[in-house]
Amino acid sequence: MLLKPYRETLALPKIPSLLVVATLARIPIAAAAVVLTLHVVTDLGMGYGAAGLVGAAATVGGSFGAPVMGRMIDKHGLRPILVLTTVAEVTYWLVAQALPYWALLPVAVVGGFLALPAFSVARQSIAALTPESHRLPAFALDSITTELSFMAGPALGVLIATSAAGPRVAMLTLAVGILLAGLGLWLLDPPTRAEHEAAVGAVERVPRRSWLKPRFVAILAVTMAATLVLSGTDVAVVAVLRESGELGWSGMVMSLWAFFSLLGGFAYGTIRRGLPVLAIFLPMALFTIPVGLGGSHWWLLALLLIPAGALCAPTITASSAAISRMIPASARGEAMGLHNSALTVGVALGGPLAGLAIDSIAPAWGFVAVGAVGVLVALAVLPGELRRRRTDAALDAAALADLDPVDLESGLSGAADGDPLAGPVVPAARVAPAEGQVPVRVG
Repeated sequence: MLLKPYRETLALPKIPSLLVVATLARIPIAAAAVVLTLHVVTDLGMGYGAAGLVGAAATVGGSFGAPVMGRMIDKHGLRPILVLTTVAEVTYWLVAQALPYWALLPVAVVGGFLALPAFSVARQSIAALTPESHRLPAFALDSITTELSFMAGPALGVLIATSAAGPRVAMLTLAVGILLAGLGLWLLDPPTRAEHEAAVGAVERVPRRSWLKPRFVAILAVTMAATLVLSGTDVAVVAVLRESGELGWSGMVMSLWAFFSLLGGFAYGTIRRGLPVLAIFLPMALFTIPVGLGGSHWWLLALLLIPAGALCAPTITASSAAISRMIPASARGEAMGLHNSALTVGVALGGPLAGLAIDSIAPAWGFVAVGAVGVLVALAVLPGELRRRRTDAALDAAALADLDPVDLESGLSGAADGDPLAGPVVPAARVAPAEGQVPVRVG
């Protein structure tokens, strides 16, 4: 029974192949940051601060590029953008390994801007391929496979870069990996629109102001805060274990943390109806704050990471599913691009924030800093979410009050028969779209 949602989701056409190709495509992307860092430090003889600046340059480019690429996919379709970004990123890695540091900085911005959009394309295609009833387990599978990519990618990157081959060969290997990833996605050509949705270019795009509303921005803020907490926790784990003389166990702790996230994502995907993003993220941020108390022993640190770690993948899953529900198909690529930008910006901010707390106070305060910022973001978003829910409840009550008793009985009996999506038949004229949603003609 527990596996039924996953069996049903994997039985949908193209979902298994999409997950496999997306997982493999993300491996070289996941390895990029560590390979670039080792190249700057080892080959160019610069410090870690300089390496971080190059990483930040690529992040800035990617943050601006993801929604632009998504908007182009909405307008022109997937394959032309895959060709553009694959050629651009392969060229970037071929050229970057031979550049001096002063030239690498601006080139990294361009490389980030034109990066292969494997993450957002996978989520956009999942939204197009799955009905609402199977979308949550599908996004849970996406989060789980993303964890697998990030477990494999950096490890392989470090293995090649620290071997006799060196970081430059690792960068050339990334070029080959990106080429294969782009080719795989191009051959698969996963749909970005469902069969019942208008094809690319068939209808005029809805105005951005019709869906870029407060609730959408709130979900982006929570998404950014979530990855801020995650990347800050990465840094704090290393700092705490280094202080206690157990740095050699950091790999084990990181792997266990990722495993907890995998288990949490798997469990969340079995829930018939998802939870609000805030209901998952706020506990995750709160549970992160006291993790540093276990810094004296690696196994105690790993145990304290279980609650927050188990909520990592569910938070990202819930945010992806929420965005897929509220955005019209003609703007889905741009919206998923913005979601990817939020993920990227959070990753870029978390490390420096934790590092500042670690250097200024103590290693354990890295967890406190990022967890506290996460809580503050959640509390800032909470009033708007509560207002929206009260408004939705009032609209539902008003609609039900106008129902014919026969319609009400019919709708309630449908729900009682076991269909979780069934409910009272509400007159269309009485139902206002939820904030962030746009009524769109389909078919």
